[in-house]
Amino acid sequence: MKQVASMMAGVVIDILVKPGDEVSDGMEVAILESMKMQLPVSSEQSGKVAEIKVASGDFVNEGDVLMTLE
Repeated sequence: MKQVASMMAGVVIDILVKPGDEVSDGMEVAILESMKMQLPVSSEQSGKVAEIKVASGDFVNEGDVLMTLE
C-alpha cells in the first residue's frame, strides 16, 4: 500500500482530499502549519485515497503517515 507522509513536524491545518479521490504525483493533499508557516503536503505517487489517518488540528511528526493510497 502506498503512503503519504509528513515531511516535517507540524499541525494539520486542512485535508484537501477524501477517501475515494484520485490523486496524482505532485498533487497537494494536505496543508501543515509549522513555525507559523503553512506548507503544502504533496503526494509522491498516484493512486486512490484509501484511508486518511489524521484530522485537522492533529499534531504530526516528520515521517508520520497522513494517508494511504491504493
